[in-house]
Amino acid sequence: MAELLRTTDIVLLSYVNSLLSDAGIPLLVADVHVSVVEGSIGVFPRRVLIAAEDWEESAAILKDAGLEAHLAASPE
Repeated sequence: MAELLRTTDIVLLSYVNSLLSDAGIPLLVADVHVSVVEGSIGVFPRRVLIAAEDWEESAAILKDAGLEAHLAASPE
């Protein structure tokens, strides 16, 4: 698994989920249950994880959507 992005913005997470799902790229949003510990105040970022071999294609999709600033560093 490779980290594609990290954010506290749940709207961005939903948008990224939609973009990648439409492209047939499976993803995992990690750290969702940390909100139980933090009291749902949105302090801890959630991570979008994908298969390492899907990173380049996923990054290209997000760049095309204008989300390049949110990308994590390439896993290479």
